[in-house]
Amino acid sequence: MDREKAREEIERLRKEIQRHDYLYYVLAKPEISDYEYDMLMKRLEELERQFPEFITPDSPTQRVSGEPTKEFPVVKHRTPMLSLSNTYNEAEIRDFDRRVRSLLNPGEPYEYVCELKIDGVAMSLIYENGILSRGVTRGDGEQGDDVTNNVKTIRSLPLRLESDDPAFLNIEVRGEVYYPRAEFERLNEERIANGEPPFANPRNSAAGTLKLQDSRIVARRPLRMYCYYLDVLEPPHPLQTHLECLKMLEKLHFPVNPTYQLCKNVDEVIDYWRKWQAEKEELPYEVDGIVVKVNHLEQQRRLGATAKSPRWAIAFKFPTEQKETVLEDIVWQVGRTGIVTPVAHLKPVQILGTTVSRATLHNADEIERLDVRIGDHVIIEKGGEIIPKIVRVVKEKRTPEIKPYRFPTRCPVCGTELVRPEGEVALLCTNVACPAQVAGRIIHFASRRALDIEGLGEKVVELLLKEGFIHDYGDLYYLKNRVDEIAQLERMGEKSAWNLINGIEESKKRPLERLIFGLGIRYVGEGAAKLLARHFHSIDKMMNASEEELAEIEGIGEKTARSIREFFNIPDNLRVLEKLRSAGMPFEEKITEEEIQKADERFEGKSFVFTGALSHFTRDEAARLVEERGGKVSSSVSSKTDYVVVGESPGSKYQKALQLGVKILSEDEFLKMLEE
Repeated sequence: MDREKAREEIERLRKEIQRHDYLYYVLAKPEISDYEYDMLMKRLEELERQFPEFITPDSPTQRVSGEPTKEFPVVKHRTPMLSLSNTYNEAEIRDFDRRVRSLLNPGEPYEYVCELKIDGVAMSLIYENGILSRGVTRGDGEQGDDVTNNVKTIRSLPLRLESDDPAFLNIEVRGEVYYPRAEFERLNEERIANGEPPFANPRNSAAGTLKLQDSRIVARRPLRMYCYYLDVLEPPHPLQTHLECLKMLEKLHFPVNPTYQLCKNVDEVIDYWRKWQAEKEELPYEVDGIVVKVNHLEQQRRLGATAKSPRWAIAFKFPTEQKETVLEDIVWQVGRTGIVTPVAHLKPVQILGTTVSRATLHNADEIERLDVRIGDHVIIEKGGEIIPKIVRVVKEKRTPEIKPYRFPTRCPVCGTELVRPEGEVALLCTNVACPAQVAGRIIHFASRRALDIEGLGEKVVELLLKEGFIHDYGDLYYLKNRVDEIAQLERMGEKSAWNLINGIEESKKRPLERLIFGLGIRYVGEGAAKLLARHFHSIDKMMNASEEELAEIEGIGEKTARSIREFFNIPDNLRVLEKLRSAGMPFEEKITEEEIQKADERFEGKSFVFTGALSHFTRDEAARLVEERGGKVSSSVSSKTDYVVVGESPGSKYQKALQLGVKILSEDEFLKMLEE
């Protein structure tokens, strides 16, 4: 294919992929299968690989950056991102309406637009010449963090705008980045399974995800964004009302929450608030109220703002249901990694339509902060939370016999002395043979996202442990010799026993990344397991890697590397791995023909560092070309660096390369190396 035909085909594919992204992520009306979509993306990647000069920042292939961000630059907002004043009842919203009326001309008509208030992270997007150029968090309202690479991973957002009106190619769009409820629950399940503290709510998880340094990890988390604000970078604003702005955002293919409503008066505002207060639990995302805005933009300008909040808008919050009950006990649970966490056992109480008898206490620090004691009257809430939590103690009801809580010093299951690792808030049982840890590790190993062993649920694991059939997950692969005995166990039978054995055998077909995740190494979640599988293609190679080598893998980090090394230094773990190996569990995965073709001995295993401004591609594009050929890209120069590629105005990395004697390539030399 000649260059011109390639350029035309690349442009056609980009438009088609962007259209399908809009249909899938915004309208929820896909027209093609996932496989057909993947084939379009694969074809685009192949063409861009053959013709890298046509790679542009707005290409769908560039949503994920190839190099972690070491820091997030602080950026000043064009206009301040003010916070909204809050109101909580009908009387207060009517006061707001009276203030609006008094500040406008006597008898002047006005109306409101009401939108759901998503409980997420406010974000500003800047588009220049139709291209997404910057994504900035609200920060303190005056300035925020530049998280552009992470924002680009939100697939519902257009990277390039299509508009006949040039005024709408240079715009600022604001909205709320959020984490869907169902995905948030799955994320917390994984964090708990990995010995990490769960996020308190979806808003915290969205904020934490946006501040991750590696956009490849962000891309694996299903962030979403609803947009609610449109401004042009070059005044005057061509639109007259906020409602027109929302319609234009929809026309430009931005995700806009379809629940917005034009309200002619404050009574209609209250009706809208009541409706969504009753229906908010049915939504797939968290909301904590509605936002009420004067519709006409010129009236907004005249109403103005205080130092903190606009006078033309207000948050009309939903009341958070709280209930008082009694803390009857604090029970400590042992996870598969040895983390011991407290759970509050409560006198049952109805809240948001469900009976609550337990609540999270997170860790020992939270118990100390609340000064909560067994026998205390406590206030619990579930608003904005998946798991009920204690928000405060009713200390005026505390009686003299209620004594300060004494923390356990020994594991509640095995009796081992608990420790608190330096720099952590969690208590830890260090006995890897602790029955609770053993059961937790086997349950995790068999879970859907790990080895997915059908028929091996929590109750069956407990039964097999109790009867002595297994002592660790390595023993699972030797149960086929005892199927008749298993069939005699309570609640099993011959059919269930054979289903279990078949499920265990099927698990040998799972990809390597699932096995690595199933091992239960602390801090190694699904994302890290995938990175390790891609890097080593072998359990043995990963087992023999040094902590330094592990930490050099992009997306792993020192804490995870140390945990991996510690896991393989424990003799009991090595014995279990040998059981898996002897049972025929594959410890290696074959490198695909495509990966072999991509590998290039001049790049394979070589470390590259880029410095200075490149003229032929961006840093991310250059990094991707290196990685596709089997090389790796680092952000710093060391004695282990093989090549430093120098563009215009190189920085300190160039000087360090000279000092260390690292081979230096000009951009032209690097291009020649790519083309050979």
